[in-house]
Amino acid sequence: MTELAATDRVLVSPRYLAGAGRETITNVIGPLVHLFGWQPEQDQQRVRLSNPYSTTALEFTPESPNGLWWKITNLDPHWQIQISRQAPTEAVSAVAQSLPQLLGDHRHAERIPISPLSLREIAVAAQWVRAPDNSAYSSPDTHCSVFHRPRPGIAWSFEHAIHDGFDTHWTATFTDTVPIALVAQFFSHLVSSEPVEREYREIPFLARDLASAIITPVDSAGLGAHVHHALAQIPRPPSPGDPSRRL
Repeated sequence: MTELAATDRVLVSPRYLAGAGRETITNVIGPLVHLFGWQPEQDQQRVRLSNPYSTTALEFTPESPNGLWWKITNLDPHWQIQISRQAPTEAVSAVAQSLPQLLGDHRHAERIPISPLSLREIAVAAQWVRAPDNSAYSSPDTHCSVFHRPRPGIAWSFEHAIHDGFDTHWTATFTDTVPIALVAQFFSHLVSSEPVEREYREIPFLARDLASAIITPVDSAGLGAHVHHALAQIPRPPSPGDPSRRL
């Protein structure tokens, strides 16, 4: 087991355990401004981006008292997405970057693929476990779940927590009129087997030594960081006295 310093760069999987990752926040906002001309407004509380027709807005509120960092609102038809602080920004970015295309702006579509899979297909491919009544899927380690409530209001919600522990909770909610492609986009990037990069200190404390979390250093010798991480993802029985799979 390699001891890691707080500022070491690491690869983390599954993604839902990795925390937000502050350096990746620009990946959510930047493409909308630089590629699609969304207009930014900023004050001491939030950053707000509006599309050129002022029909859709994305808000980032890092000081939100209820921890809801991200809110995406569309006016006609009205729908809303809300995502809280510790959700991995790679999944948030996937939703934000696909917004223009799903709203009719197909510039750069070749650079921003939209998931063609249904939520059921995504869950099956990721080996998430289906509830008996088909209302939910849970990750193999049970820490993350997606719920479907087909009624007016919140239709899809993602919920995450590690043993009900502090700083591991996050949620993402999608109202019933949100295009299902946006829900699938979030889900597909949430369950992707590709690791995400973080500073070690950015990973929620309770996730660092969790048996299902795989954390490997970016500065890996030999085969390289991603190969090293891929090898660590291969299931193997735990060694006596070493419940962690961190390398």
